[in-house]
Amino acid sequence: MAHFAQIDENNIVTQVLVVSNDQEYRGQEFLAEDLGLGGRWIQTSYNNNFRRTYAGIGYIYNEELDIFICPQPYPSWTLDSNGYWQAPIEMPIDSKQYFWNETEQVWEEYNYII
Repeated sequence: MAHFAQIDENNIVTQVLVVSNDQEYRGQEFLAEDLGLGGRWIQTSYNNNFRRTYAGIGYIYNEELDIFICPQPYPSWTLDSNGYWQAPIEMPIDSKQYFWNETEQVWEEYNYII
């Protein structure tokens, strides 16, 4: 089975549909014309074999990089030239696990209660 993401005028994914393997080669035409769904359809890989990641509703299709990008995780994060979201400060690199605190604009260490 092949998966196709419908892209709106802002390159935002609005839905993802499955197409049978015998229609994969003409997925855009099959969905837009044969099924009458219109719009623009871009193939996405369920196994992340191409276009970096499997598209989901709200994802962004970057035409220049030909990849799908997940929605912005936090308002303070920015998109780099490779299509990855970056926090305002780098996460510490050590053996600990961290989460982003958007309110304080810092990485905080997870404190597990066992």
